[in-house]
Amino acid sequence: MENELETINVGIFGHIDHGKTTLLKQLSGLWTDTHSEELKRGITIKLGYADTTIYKDKEDYNIDKKGVPIRHVSFIDSPGHEMLMATTLSGATLIDAAILVIAANEGIKPQTREHLMTLQAKKVEQIIVVQNKIDLVDKEKARNSYKEIKEFLGEKYSSAQIIPVSAQQKVNLGEVLRAITEFKVPERKIEADPIFVIARSFDINKPGTKPKDLKGAVLGGALKQGILKIGDKIEIRPGRTVVENNIKKFVPIKTNILGLFKGSRKVERLIPGGSMSIETSLDMSLGKGDLLSGNLASLEGKLPQNSERARLKFKLFPEVFGTTSQIKVDPITKKELLMLSINTSITGGTVGDINKDEMSIDLKVPTILFKGDNVGIARKVQGHWRLIGFGEVI
Repeated sequence: MENELETINVGIFGHIDHGKTTLLKQLSGLWTDTHSEELKRGITIKLGYADTTIYKDKEDYNIDKKGVPIRHVSFIDSPGHEMLMATTLSGATLIDAAILVIAANEGIKPQTREHLMTLQAKKVEQIIVVQNKIDLVDKEKARNSYKEIKEFLGEKYSSAQIIPVSAQQKVNLGEVLRAITEFKVPERKIEADPIFVIARSFDINKPGTKPKDLKGAVLGGALKQGILKIGDKIEIRPGRTVVENNIKKFVPIKTNILGLFKGSRKVERLIPGGSMSIETSLDMSLGKGDLLSGNLASLEGKLPQNSERARLKFKLFPEVFGTTSQIKVDPITKKELLMLSINTSITGGTVGDINKDEMSIDLKVPTILFKGDNVGIARKVQGHWRLIGFGEVI
């Protein structure tokens, strides 16, 4: 019965040190900070993943297999540090709903504001707010924190639940699990051509593995639509860079699917919903260090050609939200260099023609575009890339 449950992808967002990763540990039973540098520095650098099933018994919601399984959840833990905004934008691409974590003792910080804008830019409509570290404040401070959060959410997210929690002390976690079960699972386009968004790529072979036991490169990410099966021939675009006659160009990569995984469970086919990975017949070196992150994969011949120019309908935020001081967002100008987040790809581009709320951008790195794709738009402000608005491919 558990394997038949619908899966929803839920992202965890919020300012650094507000308790995102601890909350996720309590909700899933897993630490997602497994990258060695993350463990040393105590922050999330890359996207973290954790899968769990939520159960309901007579008393409460739980992950301890007590009662009836209600929903399968794939959690994605996004970095809160200001220097890692590009990774956060990629994480927002993969999710159906979000949890925004705000520490009651610290309140709303610059990255809290930027993360809420990220969710808006990536058209994430469903969110809940976890008012964390409630054990560190008195009743009056908790009430003031709640009012501040309510005002901060504004009209767009005015219906979002705000749940007081102590992740460290395991207080009120059942309410968070209940709220997750109430998220609506979006309609899945199973009949469409598959589109697999690559967020990570790996070489999973351990040192000393015998040649006959070596595995091919593994792709991690999410299937946005369609179905993929073991044995399918797939194409990865925009692909890898090759240099011919001193000219760099991108060449699509073709490979076979040797294995499929939903979370840690091996499956025969993938349908949308949940964090997934694909074992390919590619040389393992192609998967190292997230080399293929930002690409899309589909059945051979089903993806459009690489695009070197994007045309967007866009909207700018009134101010930059990731800084301590208020900085007004100036209009975009012709020939300005911007950073775009499209699916899980991050690419720079130079503004071409611009007219009111539409512009064209010449991309530094080609990407795959579909009409209607939502795009995060960032500009360099005070030495850091900051989200200044969002757009849609037209």
